[in-house]
Amino acid sequence: MAIIVNVDVMLAKRKMSVTELSEKVGITMANISILKNGKAKAIKFSTLEKICEALSCQPGDVLEYVPFEDLKE
Repeated sequence: MAIIVNVDVMLAKRKMSVTELSEKVGITMANISILKNGKAKAIKFSTLEKICEALSCQPGDVLEYVPFEDLKE
């Protein structure tokens, strides 16, 4: 996947647990883990908005585009 989800990076920067983010966003810890581990195939804008609100960040802090060929290195 060429879109990298940096939820784990932002959680570390904000010193926030998966449990705390899950409670603030209103989605399960399992779904946060799916995002965190790069297994997600999609994310709703409303969920992304809640994550950004909870982490006081911008969507670009959470999502990163990496060209596919760069992932092979």
